[in-house]
Formats: sequence, C-alpha cells, structure tokens
Amino acid sequence: MIVTSDRLASVQEYYFSKKLREVRGLMAQGRPIINMGIGSPDLPPSDETVHTLQTVLQDSKAHQYQSYQGLPELRGAMANFYASKFGVIVDADTELLPLMGSKEGIMHISMAFLNVGDTVLIPNPGYPTYSSVTKLLGAKAQLYDLTEANGWLPDLEALKKLDLGKVKLMWISYPNMPTGARIDMERMMALVDFAKANDILIVNDNPYSFVLNNEPTSILQVKGAKDVALELNSLSKTFNMAGWRVGMVLGSAAHITAVLKIKSNMDSGMFYGIQKGAVTALQSGASWFHGLDEVYRKRRQCMYALVDKIGATYDRDAAGMFVWAKLPAGSKTSEDFIDELLYDKDIFIAPGTIFGSNGEGYIRFSLCVEEEKIREAVERFN
Repeated sequence: MIVTSDRLASVQEYYFSKKLREVRGLMAQGRPIINMGIGSPDLPPSDETVHTLQTVLQDSKAHQYQSYQGLPELRGAMANFYASKFGVIVDADTELLPLMGSKEGIMHISMAFLNVGDTVLIPNPGYPTYSSVTKLLGAKAQLYDLTEANGWLPDLEALKKLDLGKVKLMWISYPNMPTGARIDMERMMALVDFAKANDILIVNDNPYSFVLNNEPTSILQVKGAKDVALELNSLSKTFNMAGWRVGMVLGSAAHITAVLKIKSNMDSGMFYGIQKGAVTALQSGASWFHGLDEVYRKRRQCMYALVDKIGATYDRDAAGMFVWAKLPAGSKTSEDFIDELLYDKDIFIAPGTIFGSNGEGYIRFSLCVEEEKIREAVERFN
C-alpha cells in the first residue's frame, strides 16, 4: 500500500468541496435546493471582456506557453487599475505579478517566505486556506481573534502580548472575509507599524473592495508599506471572472521576486486569451461598477428580508457579496442550524464555524443568487 505524506494528515478536505457534494446529492434526488452558500458570481463578465477572449483565439501566440510574469499589457493594466482605484503606484515590471487567481498566491507567498517551524498569524474567523497552507508547509498557525465587539478588526494590544519571536507572516483581509467589515487608514497604518516593529510580512487579501463598498482601501496606500506588506487581489468578484482564474500580488521588487521564484516552478504561464480578456476587464469604466453594485444592492435588500425571517441580526454597513448574520440567542450551533435549514427548507447557507471558532453563532449568506430565488427562499418561511 502506498502511504500518503505526513503533511496530508494536517489538513482536511475543504468544507465546500465536501458539503457541496451533499447538496448536489439532494438536488439529484429532486430537492429544489437554493444554494446561498458559496461566493461564486452568477453574473457574466462584461460583453467586451468575453468578446476579447473570443477574438484573440486566432492569434498565432494564443496557444503557446506564456511568460511566467504575464503579458506586459496585463501587468500595465493591473498597475493602472491600482493607480486609478487606490492611488497606489507600483512598477508594473518589478512590483506586480499576475497570478492564476489569488488563491494560488496564498500558497506561493507561503512557500516563498516560510520555513518549517515558523509561525503565521491567522485571523479567526478567516479564510480557511490560510491555515491549511500554513500546516502543509510545516509552519505553525497562531490564530488571533476577530470579534464583533472590536468591529472584526485585529486587537493590536493583544497581539503585542504574544510571543512574536518566530512570527514570519500575518494574514489580514479587508474588506473582511467572511464578515464584510471595513478598515480605515488609521488602523491600516497601525498594522504596518506593528509589522515593522516585529519584522513580520503582512499580507492583505483584498478581493472584495469593489462590491458594495464606496471607500476601497489597500494596505499599500500606507507610506512605506511595501517594506513589510504584500497585497493580493483578484478579478473573480470585481469582474465576475471567478472561473477564469486571474489574480495579482503587489509589493516590493524583492518580495515579488521571491514569489516569482516559486511561481515559475509551479506553472507555465496563464492562457493568452484569458490575459487579454483580463486587460479589457481592468479597463472597465465607472458604469460597470455602478451596474454591478445595483444588482447586488437589490439582492442584498431581498436577503435582509430572509435573514429577518430567521431572526438573525446583521451589519448594514458591511461590504462585499455576503451577509454575515448573528443567530438569535439560544439557537442551535451554526452547523446544526444550517443543516436544519437545508433539510427543512431546501436552502443552503454557510455556517460561520468553517471560518474559525469565532464564527460560532454566525451564518453567512451569499448574494450570488438571482433575486427571484432569494424571494422564493423568503416565501418558504410563509
């Protein structure tokens, strides 16, 4: 018998991979499941973006291996996007690297900077991949608390009391995933100062800045942040291109070079047509963002009605494509609650506990559902 590696024992199958099999099984039995669990945009990219992909397929370069660093015009479009939307200036040749989605960036960054035994500060609640990648590499995951009482922001005074001697990386995500909490520049500056004082590389995972958020923020807006910070971003949510797998990492030339050393050994470049389509998407005008927000705003208003039916509470000022809601006092556990909803009402939502222990008592609704389906879900409570 071929024995799997020891590192495989440190992680479990991703929750949504397992749970969605269960949901698909129920649907195969004829159950009318409304899936509100996962943030996979159901809207298409812009017509111009799709047209670009279609028209470049006859280009003689379309089917060749591509540069590990991406097309110059893609890097330029990404740099221009950051300059326009955040006021952040980066060198498109040395301070920016296109990725096949930002999720691969989590692995590449971790492989580039972590040694076995290093410690990583990971938010609780937070994106589960931060912990799983850390464990796969033999590093130690040190969870730090995010709480509703503190606005789902890091408590720096509590962090300073930890033993930080072996901490190499710190993950943050603002607008926050899964809660939708925002962060201001004063807090971002404090995080950069904390990273500098403790020789920590801080990484802001930032894919939700342009969904229902009038004040997008980047950690790279902080003066001197490139010395100790990287930022991940993605076209998945902003441009409805989740399946295209286009992301980016930005930071100092030294840090980007380190990530490139890993990436160049992991793939052979992004498909040419996808890169060209991404260039078009990044050049979208204000009407694209307004239109996207209008759809999500209407859906969110309908979703509030559903959350009200359940009796949960939520923050109307949260950003992003989810509604993070607190269950009523005395409710079942988050996972028991969502299972009851799944089997009694044929509605699937995410339990807060998949993002960490501080997610207990919370549930998350995705806005990647047609408005009429949300209304149908509401009707199932009448």
